[in-house]
Amino acid sequence: MPRTIAEQSSDLRMGTFRLARRLRAEKSDDDLSDGQFSVLAALFTHGPHTLSSLAERERVSAPSMNRTVGFLEELGYLTRVTDSEDKRRVTITLTPSGTDTVKATVKKRDAWLTHALKALSPEDRATIADAAAIMQRMAER
Repeated sequence: MPRTIAEQSSDLRMGTFRLARRLRAEKSDDDLSDGQFSVLAALFTHGPHTLSSLAERERVSAPSMNRTVGFLEELGYLTRVTDSEDKRRVTITLTPSGTDTVKATVKKRDAWLTHALKALSPEDRATIADAAAIMQRMAER
């Protein structure tokens, strides 16, 4: 009997959740939480941010983001730069160490996925490639 759309939705949610959890385990600095790495990745992908814009992007409160930024700053992964024209404005920027951490984590995650994909049949890899494109479109809605 064919599975209902609700059952398919549940299967997709669980499969996506489990794969995402497995990928999150692949990181270059095991001391970083997922939220902390997400901040580094956001700065890497989208460039420098103010504290409030970074908090908004990550959907957390400004005080919570301030704690995260402070922790990452202590580790040397990012820095706060005061605006030369408006001394009240501070921009958060990745350091070379923060950039290296993001790149190393992405490389590690891609390597894990490559290894996992190699274990699949060509037909399964084609199905996953098609599914990835469809999931990208779903996420953009």
